[in-house]
Amino acid sequence: MSEFKLIADHLTGLGAARPDVLLDVGDDCALLDVPQDRELALSIDTLVAGVHFLPDADPEGLGHKALAVGLSDLAAVGAEPAWATLALTLPEADAHWLSRFARGFATLAQQEDVRLVGGDLTHGPLAISVQVHGLVPRGHALRRAGAKPGDLVCVSGALGDAGLALEHLQQGEPLGDYLRQRLERPTPRVALGEVLRGVASAAIDLSDGLAADLGHILAASGCGARIELDRLPLADQVAGAVAARNDWRLPLCSGDDYELCFTLPPEHHAELKVMAAAAGCPLTQVGEIEARTGLRFVGADGHLWHGEVGGYDHFAITGS
Repeated sequence: MSEFKLIADHLTGLGAARPDVLLDVGDDCALLDVPQDRELALSIDTLVAGVHFLPDADPEGLGHKALAVGLSDLAAVGAEPAWATLALTLPEADAHWLSRFARGFATLAQQEDVRLVGGDLTHGPLAISVQVHGLVPRGHALRRAGAKPGDLVCVSGALGDAGLALEHLQQGEPLGDYLRQRLERPTPRVALGEVLRGVASAAIDLSDGLAADLGHILAASGCGARIELDRLPLADQVAGAVAARNDWRLPLCSGDDYELCFTLPPEHHAELKVMAAAAGCPLTQVGEIEARTGLRFVGADGHLWHGEVGGYDHFAITGS
C-alpha cells in the first residue's frame, strides 16, 4: 500500500470540522485563518517506540496519547485547541495498525474540537510527532513565570498513577483498568487551562513529575516552594505503594500524569471548588510559594523529607 493511499484512507479529514481551516491535508501547506484578537500557541512532542511507549502498545491508545500530550501543553497556557499536524514514521505499511491509531487520534480530536491539517508519513523505526496549535485571547496566556511568595501551589487530578502503571508493565505485573487508562489515555486538562486564565499566577503541565515541573515554575519566577506531602492527591494504589516503601518519589518524580500544576494568589483560594466544578476535575492545594529559593517537602509530622527527587531527562547521565 502506497504512502498516499494510507494518507487518503486513514488521515485525511481527521478530527473536527472547523471554519477556520481554509486548506488542510492534501496540499503542500495548510492554510488557517487566525483571528486578530487571538495569540497563536504552538507545541510539539515526539513519542518514540522503546523510549516513550512499549513497541507492542495498543495503537488506538497511542493515537489518543500522541495528541493528548500536546493538548496538555496547550492547557498549561490556557489555550483553546484548534489544529494539529502529524509526522508519523512507520516500520511498514500496516493499514490495520494505522486505522486503529487514527481512530484513537480522531476520537480525542473530535472531543477537543481539533482538526488534523497536515503532516508527513515516512518509513523507518516507529516514531510519532504531533504539533498542536491553539488560540488564546491576546494578553491572557498563562506562563511559568509569575508565581509570588504566598501564592498557593495546586494540582489537578491525582499524582503518580502513570508511574505506577509503568512499573507494573516493566515488572510483568497485570494492569487494572484505572492504571492502564491513566498511562495510555491521559486526559488533557484543557477546560481547566481556560478556567485558570486571569486567575492563576503561573502554570505548567506535569509531564516529567511534580518536583521537576514545579521546579521550572520556581526557576522562571525566582522563588521557592514548600510542598506538604500529606496533601498530595493519591489514588489508593499509589498511596499504598508510598506507604509500603516509605518513599514519596512515585508521586513526586514519575512522569506522564499530564495533570496541571498552577499557583494561585491566596485571595482566590475560596474559588477552588467552583473552578474544579467548571473544569470537571478535582483540584488540590498541596503547598505554598516561598521567597526562599529551593523546593522543600514537609511530612505530616512537620519534618522535612530529604529523599532524592528529580524528573525524566532524555540525556541524563547516570553513574560515574
